[in-house]
Amino acid sequence: MQKVKYLVESRLFGVCSEIGERLNFSASSIRLYFIYASFFTLGSPILIYLIMAFWMEFQKHLRRHENPTFWEL
Repeated sequence: MQKVKYLVESRLFGVCSEIGERLNFSASSIRLYFIYASFFTLGSPILIYLIMAFWMEFQKHLRRHENPTFWEL
């Protein structure tokens, strides 16, 4: 079970963890918000979640492009 939890929290998009760190909330409460809101609104927060995941990956790509490592030169 710990391996699954590690996979979900660190390897997948990490949107809830990032929001939790910035807003000083626990990531599990934010995940519960997304789950409950998805049920009540028929899935519209999933679209918001995917947009935020795309934006976070895009920002990581831009940071890597601005500061390339020795091997990428």
